[in-house]
Formats: sequence, structure tokens, C-alpha cells
Amino acid sequence: MKMIVAVVQDKDSGKLSQALVKSGFRATKLASTGGFLRAGNTTFLVGTEDEQVSEVLEIIKQSCKSRKQMVTPVSPLGSAVDSFLPYPVEVQVGGAAVFVLDVEQFHSY
Repeated sequence: MKMIVAVVQDKDSGKLSQALVKSGFRATKLASTGGFLRAGNTTFLVGTEDEQVSEVLEIIKQSCKSRKQMVTPVSPLGSAVDSFLPYPVEVQVGGAAVFVLDVEQFHSY
């Protein structure tokens, strides 16, 4: 058995959730924050059999696309003012960070 942990952008969360349910996979969704933009993310926990991992990974790949976005970075505290860029920059956001972990035991009560 495997545990798939997928961190996705909030914009892709609904699409991924629907695709997993449609394909018969159950997932736990957790609100999370992080990354360069400190933007909202959703972390999905999906427990599945070893032979279904590739199917779940394909669903994630199809549901979570990266995109470019213009952002104005926030000045980090404690850094030099001369290194701060006060104008918008284009960054790539979205996609998914996915971890596949071995599960030693699974119990459902």
C-alpha cells in the first residue's frame, strides 16, 4: 500500500477532488500555505494499492497545470532594501508537488 501526498494550488483543488472521486479514489484534503508566494495550497492525502499509484499520478498530472502569474513580491523583513524588487515579476505557479510513501500499516475504525 502507498500514501500519495500531493500539494496543489488552491485553483486546482476542486478539479482534482472531482477527478479523484469520479475515478473511485478517496482523499483527505488539508488546507496548507507555503512557497515563494505564501499562497494558499491544498494538500491531498490519498491511500491506494501499489498497482493504482500510476493511475492516481496521472489524475493529478491532468488536473494540476502550471501557469504563469504576475506578482509583486513582499519585502522580506530583515533583508537589505537595495536587494528588494518593488515591481511585479512573472513567476510560474500551479502544478503539483507529489510524494509517494510506503505504508507499513493501515487501519480504518
